[in-house]
Amino acid sequence: MKKLIFLILILTAGSFCVVAQDWPQFMGPDRNSIVTEQNLLRTWPESGPEVLWRVDVGIGYGGPVVKDGKAYLLDRDDKTGDLMRCFDLNSGEELWKFEYESAGEVMFPGSRSVPIVDDKHVYSCGPYGHTYCIDLETHQPVWSANVWTDFSGTLPEGGGPGFGGGAGSFPTWAISQCPLIYGDLLILAAQAPEAGVVAYDKNSGELKWKTPSLGLTGYVSPIIVKIDGNDHLVMITASGGGRGGEPVVPGSVVGMDPLSGEVIWEFKDWVCRIPVPSAVDAGDNKLLIAGGYELGALMIQVEKQADGTYGTTELFRTEEFGDQTKTPLFYDGYFYAEFGTNSTRDGLTCMNMDGEIMWKTKRDPDFNKGSMIIADGLILATDGTNTLYLIEPSPEAFKPIAKAEILGSNADADENAMSTRFGGKTQNWAPIALADGKLLIRDQKQMLCVQVGE
Repeated sequence: MKKLIFLILILTAGSFCVVAQDWPQFMGPDRNSIVTEQNLLRTWPESGPEVLWRVDVGIGYGGPVVKDGKAYLLDRDDKTGDLMRCFDLNSGEELWKFEYESAGEVMFPGSRSVPIVDDKHVYSCGPYGHTYCIDLETHQPVWSANVWTDFSGTLPEGGGPGFGGGAGSFPTWAISQCPLIYGDLLILAAQAPEAGVVAYDKNSGELKWKTPSLGLTGYVSPIIVKIDGNDHLVMITASGGGRGGEPVVPGSVVGMDPLSGEVIWEFKDWVCRIPVPSAVDAGDNKLLIAGGYELGALMIQVEKQADGTYGTTELFRTEEFGDQTKTPLFYDGYFYAEFGTNSTRDGLTCMNMDGEIMWKTKRDPDFNKGSMIIADGLILATDGTNTLYLIEPSPEAFKPIAKAEILGSNADADENAMSTRFGGKTQNWAPIALADGKLLIRDQKQMLCVQVGE
């Protein structure tokens, strides 16, 4: 009896323990940039939250993931290739790394994607399509493939910049796929001449299914949404044309069966030449599609027809809300995004479900291509340059709680390079990650671990 009571006490106590969530993939545990239990600090010292450690990294835009006290980052040296790096989350000590050859440089050089990690492997996709499954124990590859060249895609000569646009053209800013695990499948968008989206057996690398080309190449990673309670895999393709009197070739929003790749529905009138954000599941079969470059956002409704097939309806589109490089946040019925483009500085922007703009920060303060997540009911946001913010999400107004200038610029950046001329020296554009109260932020020279939780 005493043993039974003791066991009950242990189980009861355990039910009140807050288990630290990992950040195992692009946009976090549920791929929506939201976590619930993180016990965030509500106030920061004047100097900002404590920076626990810093490590040097190469230039680039790829963000980290975290699992079981280890952080993983696909880093890059354009002169040699990609390298998967594993760090101790508490100390920043580099525990191991795996490198492979993949030399080349595009106009905004360096890494660009976020890995994904499960109990046994870490998976990544480099800027030239090299996809690797690496064993967490041996630190060696289990299998590898190339989502671009395996499906008749050709690389730019000498690994230099490509100028995409036509079907099958190498993307101008390289391949930016953040892999998705669905059951035993690893899913990525190949966007190659002979494959739109592909799925591999995550353990063996066997190709399980592929779609035909779905349209022009872009930079969107597929995502799972709920339609009538079922999982649909959603991919967004780029639009083309529209220059010099050319007719516009619209892009598509495509819903698929994640187990087979079968196309279930398609919306064929999205206009964005350089799409980056994934679709946002807004509930009730509604999806928000966001774009940068002043092209705004689109809300569509997916509906089951009388004959059992699915169709789509446009609910609204607006040029007043968008995000050039990140998927907007959706929280408590409102959308939040950093709408900074080459010619627009709307800053952090809030929009309701009907497309009504609630507020914009414009340049006061300026938010431009930074990263945002929601944890413990608050927004943690980088502004794309130097500053980290803690913000109360509210449709009423921009409500900052704390801020700290803890991010750095790349003082050694070539001022004549296109990336510097158009993006400046402080391109802190990488997705951020949060686990165990520790926020990982990567800029153009280092990755920081910042204590933002209790």
